[in-house]
Parts: sequence; structure tokens; C-alpha cells
Amino acid sequence: MIVSVHLADVGWRRAPRMLRGQPSPSDVPGLTYAEPVLSTPLRKGPVPRPGPGRIGLIAAWEDDLALDRFLGSHPFAARFAGGWHVRLEPLRVYGSWSRMPGLPATERPVEDAEPVAVLTLGHTKLHRAVPFLRASEPAERAAVGEPAVLASTAFARPPRFVSTFSLWRSAGEMREYAHRSGGAHQAAVRADRAKPFHREAAFIRFRPYASQGNWDGRNPLSAVEV
Repeated sequence: MIVSVHLADVGWRRAPRMLRGQPSPSDVPGLTYAEPVLSTPLRKGPVPRPGPGRIGLIAAWEDDLALDRFLGSHPFAARFAGGWHVRLEPLRVYGSWSRMPGLPATERPVEDAEPVAVLTLGHTKLHRAVPFLRASEPAERAAVGEPAVLASTAFARPPRFVSTFSLWRSAGEMREYAHRSGGAHQAAVRADRAKPFHREAAFIRFRPYASQGNWDGRNPLSAVEV
């Protein structure tokens, strides 16, 4: 299986209604999961910053051919024309995401120097939403300031779905950030383990192997080999 992440700028007025009529595995051959989302920049401070009216799609596929067919013919895919998308090979999963079948049960190898992508997925407990935002804000701020982060965004589909997506210059630098002693990421992990924020959550590492289009005027993966 493969995963794709898509982004397109459509304006604030159009973004919410453009998420309607999402593709379904029951009517798109080879599609196994689809989550249309609103996208907003990761926070540099305690208050989330409004995004540029950007929509996203997180999807899982049986293979590249299924994604190619979707991009070439499906009306929902046309909403992302002129945007950016990336194809991802799953490497490692922490936690679980039952709605995305086919994720690897064991870790797949990746060289320290290879670029990687990280996708976090959460189905939030509503009564834990405020503590979640408080715990995640320092980690988001730290990630935005990491020189090794090529691009990043937060995703949401109210009222419960929350996600982040980030591209990293190298797997080694991503691991160093994630495991840094006393770091904001580790503090957020400890808070969640003490009293979970989500009904289900996953942290998934990927190998980006193909990308197309522009994200904020550029392809962030053009600076590294994929």
C-alpha cells in the first residue's frame, strides 16, 4: 500500500464546502482510506494562525496505478489541480489507525541521510481537546523552528480529527528531534501517556518517493533527493 498527501489553496470562503462529496473506497477503485481536511500552519505561538484557505487530502491506495487513475479522472482530484502532492511509502507506525488498513506491522529500514515524512493522526476525545492543544503547542513551535523541517502543516476535520504532516531533510535529524531529552515532543508524549488525548492515534513515518506541484510557491522536496 501507499499513502498520498495533497494540498491546494482555494480561499477561505470555498475551503469548507470543497471538502464535501469526499471520495469513498466503495466507489474509487484501489482507494482504501480518504480524509479530506482543512490545513493551517503549525503554531509559532499559543494561538493557531489562520491559514490561506488551504484544503488537504490524506489518502491510502493499493498501489500507484490506483492513485494515477484517481488523479486523471475523479472530480474530487480536480479540486487539487495546481496544488502539491506527495507519494509516500510507510516505514514505521507508532500507535494504530484502524481506518488505514495495510500499514506495516514491522519497521522498514531507512538510511539516516534519507528524507522522511511524518504524519500524526488523532481522533480526539472532546473533553481532552483543550489539554491536547496546550500540550501540543510547544511541540509545534519547536518543530517549526527546526532547520531540518522542509515544510509542515496542521490538518483538522472538526469536531474530532486532528493531524500534522511534516517533511524532514533526513531521518537522522527527525529521530534526533523526536528523542531529544527534555524536548517539547517528548513532553507531549509523556502527557498523552499519562492521560490519553485521543480515542485512537498514530505516528507514522514514511519515505517520500515522488512529489509534484508547489507548496507555498515551491516543491519542498526539490532540495533533497527522493
